[in-house]
Amino acid sequence: MEPLKWQTRNIKKILRKMIQGSRQWHEKLPFALLGYRTTVCTSVGATPYLLVYATEAVIPAEVEIPSLRIIMESEIEDTEWVKTRLEQLMLIDEKRLAAVCFGQLYQQRMARAYHKKVRPRQFEVGQLVLKRILPHQVEAKGKFAPNCQGPYIIRKVLPKGALHLVDE
Repeated sequence: MEPLKWQTRNIKKILRKMIQGSRQWHEKLPFALLGYRTTVCTSVGATPYLLVYATEAVIPAEVEIPSLRIIMESEIEDTEWVKTRLEQLMLIDEKRLAAVCFGQLYQQRMARAYHKKVRPRQFEVGQLVLKRILPHQVEAKGKFAPNCQGPYIIRKVLPKGALHLVDE
């Protein structure tokens, strides 16, 4: 599934929790987006804001009641601030690379967990099989629609489990 769909789904979950039945979701959207962008993602181990801007976001509460980080940044001189900002920008590539590595490790863990549950099956030419109807297909209509189509005859077995099927 594309990353955009996951992001949309997560933002919708956040909004659902915030509005609790009222129809004023458009008023809460900026707060939901801020929450999403400043929350650490499990798959990359960093916040989306950090990966884009190379620094953690300053939340509105930190502006009203300054945190230690804000106080430290406000007391340094302009030249010193520029120097530290350039150092932060130099580190962004390292942070992004670390996020990519973290993401790859996460994908490997998810693949291992998935493959534990998969039962490998061997198919042969001439064998009868049923074809599963997936939820996003046109044939899947309603709760009581059949889950499978067929039977089909296997005409050819291709590498990596792909099959050529023909009708009876």
